[in-house]
Amino acid sequence: MAALAAPPDPGPGAFPALVDQHCHGVLRSGPEPDAFENWLTEAHPAPRGTPRSGSSPPEAGVPFGYFDTQLGFAVRRWCAPVLGLEPHCPPERYLARRAELGTAEVTGRMLRASGITAFLVDTGLPGQLLTPGELAESADAEAHEIVRLERLAERAADAARDTHSFLAEVSEAVRESSRTARGFKSVAAYRCGLELAPAPPGTSEIYAAADRWLASRVPGGRLSDPVLERHLLWSAVRTGLPLQLHTGFGDPDLRLDRCDPLLLTDFIRAVAPYGAPLVLLHCYPYQRGAGYLAAVFPHVYADFGLALSHTGARAREVLAQLLELTPFGKLLFSTDAHGIPELFLVGARLFREAMTELTREWVRRGAWAPSDAERVVLMVAGGTARRLYGL
Repeated sequence: MAALAAPPDPGPGAFPALVDQHCHGVLRSGPEPDAFENWLTEAHPAPRGTPRSGSSPPEAGVPFGYFDTQLGFAVRRWCAPVLGLEPHCPPERYLARRAELGTAEVTGRMLRASGITAFLVDTGLPGQLLTPGELAESADAEAHEIVRLERLAERAADAARDTHSFLAEVSEAVRESSRTARGFKSVAAYRCGLELAPAPPGTSEIYAAADRWLASRVPGGRLSDPVLERHLLWSAVRTGLPLQLHTGFGDPDLRLDRCDPLLLTDFIRAVAPYGAPLVLLHCYPYQRGAGYLAAVFPHVYADFGLALSHTGARAREVLAQLLELTPFGKLLFSTDAHGIPELFLVGARLFREAMTELTREWVRRGAWAPSDAERVVLMVAGGTARRLYGL
């Protein structure tokens, strides 16, 4: 029996320009070949040579470590040709070629090949990462800042003389950020979970929580107090700017069962009168619940972020589930790329491939009109993000 023909390659030239509505910076140098695989996982891998217990994650490079994942396979499929290699080349060959070209060359190639023309960059992660401006220059694109609320509070705490000055600095930082940033981001899912009391905390409650946190905090300590998290969320909502909320899949610092976006239902209801858009990030494995929330609450949007990259060859099924209920004008493309530029390219290529296959199938079956398919692709790829963030 003859093999079925593969669908045409949905490369950047045959697809609308992309707006990556949630991502991070990439490394200024490295990573070294023996550390590269650690960027292919949300785990916290042990360094090479560390003795493994029965419950520890696979050590990188044994036999291919995190290259033997859907994301690892996707990197070898989509990124290898950008470095002048054959698709699916061995990991060792890929890493050698990457080291030969150097970080700056690899970064430029990957970003330009991704087809992303605008980046909305969460600048709250530590490390030697490119700034939004540097990312834009490497990609020959535009980039804008998304401010992480917890980082604002932690910087204010580092400089605070007392509780009053801390809270005043937080308020001023939110206000100043709202003048230049395109939106805010919260990782409350990591710090205390999403089952938060929906109402804004009162002044006495905020002061008591700040007193407790500042008294027990060591310099550089992370914010995890649920009252202060609610205070930050409501402060952002009152600016009217989009608020991105981490939900679902992430690294082991979170409890996945506390990151279901459905836990936000009461908060979503409470903030509705303020009109600030809420953007549910990643969502996996709760993407159907996120689609429901976007369907029934006008101010809720959903994206798929790292879900498509980490599901790789199964990305089509994940995207199809989001398209079951999510209104098409409320679904947003993003990569959640961080550290290595391959994650931008993989996220973009998997989205283009999955979206192309799905829409072609639905048009072929007569379920969608070709003009509607084209319009939906334009919205998800970047049209909605440009409208939402005022690009």
